[in-house]
Amino acid sequence: MKKIYPDAASALDGLLVDGITICAGGFGLCGIPERLIDAIRDSGVKGLTVVSNNAGIDNEGLGKLLRTRQIRKMISSYVGENKEFERQYLSGELEVEFCPQGTLAERCRAGGAGIPGFYTKTGVGTIVAEGKEEKVFDGETYILERGIRADLSIVKGWKADEAGNLVFRKTARNFNQPMATAGRVCVAEVEEIVPVGSLDPDCIHLPSIYVKRMILGAPYDKKIEFRTVREREAA
Repeated sequence: MKKIYPDAASALDGLLVDGITICAGGFGLCGIPERLIDAIRDSGVKGLTVVSNNAGIDNEGLGKLLRTRQIRKMISSYVGENKEFERQYLSGELEVEFCPQGTLAERCRAGGAGIPGFYTKTGVGTIVAEGKEEKVFDGETYILERGIRADLSIVKGWKADEAGNLVFRKTARNFNQPMATAGRVCVAEVEEIVPVGSLDPDCIHLPSIYVKRMILGAPYDKKIEFRTVREREAA
């Protein structure tokens, strides 16, 4: 199967339809599939439900899709660094489903493993539990959370071989692995592609069976979310 595509637009060709659900890897601006996000923006597809830990920041990452009003609903755990996200949510322009961070990761992992739901104590007794089934195990109350399945997953890898086996780099792994498995089709962008057999099998984070399409995204301009500097000391 041909997995390597020349650019993001061609890798997403035929996959983008109004109203689909997309699982997007990344945490803040770390490990986000920048090229694929730009291609989704440029495609003009709209009415999207996007599952992501957060929505980037204003005008970066998924924040680009918020600016163009292409996202209808976000399923996220943290949105505090995106003023446009806040504005759209408070004005009723954007539907938001808040989900505890660990629960969000497990919902995606479960969906990728074919598990339709699971019970967790996280959120019991809070608004997170409203409308959800409760069950008692060994005297403790748990709530039912549904696994997440998406039409499309977009993820960012560090290195891949030509078959699509992926390695993530340090904290840039974050949500990428569970998001990748939760999509019916996973498209990955990576910084380097090497021949099959070049990667240590014990170091593979995402097996090639999950990756259907892939692009080489490098070079990247490493963006900084918050720049913190010290005042220069007087001579």
